[in-house]
Amino acid sequence: MKNKKKNCSLDSFFEIKARGSKKKIEIFAGITTFLAMAYILTVNPNNILWGGTADPRFSSVFIATAIGAFIGTLLMALLAKMPLAQAPGMGLNAMVGTIVGGAMGFSYSYGNAMMLVFISGIIFLLLSFIPCGKNKKTGELISLREKIFDGMPKAVRTSISVGIGLFIAFIGLQNAHIVTDNQFTLLQLVDFNNPALWAKGGEACCATVALFGLLVIGVLSHYDVKGSVIIGILAATILAIPLGVANVEILKGTTPGISWKFWENISNFFTGKDTVFLSLFKGGFKLPDGSILTSIMLIITFSMIDMFDTMGTVVGCCSNAKLLDEDGKPINYGKMMYADSIATIAGSLTGTSTVTTFVESGTGVSAGGKTGLTALTTAILFLLSIFLLPLFAFIPTAAAASALIYVGVLMMANVFNVDFTNVKNSIPAFITIIAMPLTYSITKGIGMGIVSFVMLDLVIYFADYINYKCGKSKIKPQTEITLVTIVVFILFLIYFLVPTVL
Repeated sequence: MKNKKKNCSLDSFFEIKARGSKKKIEIFAGITTFLAMAYILTVNPNNILWGGTADPRFSSVFIATAIGAFIGTLLMALLAKMPLAQAPGMGLNAMVGTIVGGAMGFSYSYGNAMMLVFISGIIFLLLSFIPCGKNKKTGELISLREKIFDGMPKAVRTSISVGIGLFIAFIGLQNAHIVTDNQFTLLQLVDFNNPALWAKGGEACCATVALFGLLVIGVLSHYDVKGSVIIGILAATILAIPLGVANVEILKGTTPGISWKFWENISNFFTGKDTVFLSLFKGGFKLPDGSILTSIMLIITFSMIDMFDTMGTVVGCCSNAKLLDEDGKPINYGKMMYADSIATIAGSLTGTSTVTTFVESGTGVSAGGKTGLTALTTAILFLLSIFLLPLFAFIPTAAAASALIYVGVLMMANVFNVDFTNVKNSIPAFITIIAMPLTYSITKGIGMGIVSFVMLDLVIYFADYINYKCGKSKIKPQTEITLVTIVVFILFLIYFLVPTVL
C-alpha cells in the first residue's frame, strides 16, 4: 500500500497519466536525453579552457558543467514540470573561451567573464518577472518575456520547430562526420571510398557508427519498441569499440582530466587553488582597457542568445510532444523561463558559461517524454556524472549523433503547420527554417525570420496604402506588425549590425 501511495503522488505531481505517459517511458526518455547531451560534460571545459584537459582547471569546469546542468534540469523538472533539460550552451561557451583566451586582443579574467554571464542571467530573470499586461482569457499577469513571445509573427513561430529539426539533424550529421567540410563547396558527404578514412576511429568509421545507430532506431521505432532511441545509442556504442570510435582507455581513468578519483576532483572544485567556483567574486571586477562597450555588447549578446535559443527550443520540443495550449504556446511557458534564467545565474556562480535549454531534449521527447519526470531522471544522471566521469565520457559523440538525426526526422512533421500560401508568411518562414542549420544558430534563424517579416510587411503595407489613397484599391491595408515585433526587430538589428568588439 505504501508503494502504491508513493506511485500515486509521483503521478499526481508530474501529471504523468494526464499527459498520456507512463513512469517507465518517462525514465527511459530521461536516460535518452542524458545520453544525447553527455558530450557537453567534456566538450564544455574544452571550449572554455584553451588548454583543454592539460589546464589544471579542467576537472573543476567539468564539475561546474555537471552542477549547472543538474540545477537547470532539476528546476525544469520540479518548477516547470516539463521534459526538457538544460546545460551550458554550445557557442556561448566558445564565446566565453574566446574572451578568456585573449582572442579579442585583450583577455578577461575567468571571474570577470563569469560576472558578465551572471549579469546577463539577472537581466534574463528580470524579463521573466516584470509584468507586461494580462492574459485576456485567464486574467493572469503576463511577463515581458511572454509578451515578446506573443508578439512574434505567427509565420516565424510556426517555423521554429521545423528549423530546429533541421538544425538538430545537421549537428548530428556533423558530429558523426557524415557531413564534412570542403574547401570549394563548404560541405560534402564523407568520402567512404577513401581507405585512409577507414583507419580505426576515422571519419568513415564514425559515420558508420551513427548510421548503424539510426538504422537500429528506425527499425525498432517501426515496430513501436519502447526505448528504441536509447537502444540505438547503446548499439552504436558497442559497434564503436571495434571500429576504434569509442576510446576504451577512457574507462581506465588514466586519461588526463578524466579520472575515477572523484573525491580529489570535488575537493579541488570547492577549495583548490585552481577552482572556478564563485570565481566571479574573486579578484574584483576589473575590465581590460578599452573593453567597456565590448562588455555591454557581450552582456546583450549573452542575454539575446539565451532568450531566443530557449524560446526556439521550448517551442520546437513542446510542439513535438503536443504540449501546447490552444494558442500554440507551450504550457508552463513562464515557469520554463524562470528555470532557464535562474539556471544561468546558478551556472555562473559554479563557474560555467550560460546554461540554456538544450535542443537535444528533443531526443527524450521523441522517446515519449512528456513530463518533468523525464527531466528529473536527466538531472539525477548529470549529478551522478560527477562520480562517474570516465563512464559517461566513454559514449562516443557519433553514437549520440544517431539520436539527433532521428529527432530531426520527427520534427520535420511540423512543417505542415507552416503557411506557405501567403508570400508574407512563406519567405520569413523559409528564412527562419533554413538559417538555423546554415548559420548554426537558433537565435540567428529567428532573428533573420523576424527582420525579413518586418521589412516585407512594411513594404507591402506602404505599397497597398498608396494604392488605397490613389483609389486603386477599396480595401484599407492592414499590418500584422505589433509594437513588440518592432522592439524585437530593433534588438535584432543591434545584434546583427553592432560589432561585439568596440
